[in-house]
Amino acid sequence: MPRTLYQVDAFTSKPFAGNPAAVCWLDEPVDAKWMQQVAAEMNLAETAFVHPEGESLRLRWFTPAVEVDLCGHATLATAHTLWQHKGFPSEKTLCFETRSGTLTASSHGEMIELDFPIAPAEETAPVDGLLESLGISDFTFCGKNAWDWLIEVPSAEDVRQLNPNHALLAPVTSRGVMVTAKSDTPEYDFISRFFGPAAGIPEDPVTGSAHCVLGEYWSRKLNKQVMKAYQASPRGGEVEVEVRNERALLRGHAVVVAKIELFV
Repeated sequence: MPRTLYQVDAFTSKPFAGNPAAVCWLDEPVDAKWMQQVAAEMNLAETAFVHPEGESLRLRWFTPAVEVDLCGHATLATAHTLWQHKGFPSEKTLCFETRSGTLTASSHGEMIELDFPIAPAEETAPVDGLLESLGISDFTFCGKNAWDWLIEVPSAEDVRQLNPNHALLAPVTSRGVMVTAKSDTPEYDFISRFFGPAAGIPEDPVTGSAHCVLGEYWSRKLNKQVMKAYQASPRGGEVEVEVRNERALLRGHAVVVAKIELFV
């Protein structure tokens, strides 16, 4: 029997923007090698696989190259798919068991709210080759958590103009690097871009997990708990972030753009 995948644009209210993810519902666990092959076939930033596990749901995320520990946009896409196409009631909070612990998704008005852990970036000197591969000559802050680098640059225009050398960037990152600046437009508090060639993603259109780190960072700098952010990739996407009790509440929209039947 074929399995159905839904392709969902996350962190956007219109199709062909935000970050695309594939979501595959499974009745039972399957082999990780098969999931990785499907993710490579889909060739999206992330493919999510979800199946029942007791009273909860098991959720795993794969890039075309590797399984990852945390992914915001594919979790948002999964929640949207379960509510809109798999019969889960939208008033019910979804609980996902993941490699990063228990994560939840709930309705927040017209948006989906994800409750994610925060892993703050600790200030540190950039490793050799990091700034050069990004084409950055001046920065305000450089830090790192377990997965990613965080670099603040002087202006939003600096973020928009970045053109990294991905071949040089991949060897000096464990997963990726987020580059950010205070917004120069009133509708957003900060903007960012995320590059992850080490994980098979040259530029991620909208990165939910990065906004856990970015939200904590900008919350301290701006003295705000709720912020609106824009990820300035070519596709672009919007994330509302609330920092609360060492957790990041990420809010956004999602749109299903395709339904795919998988015959293998």
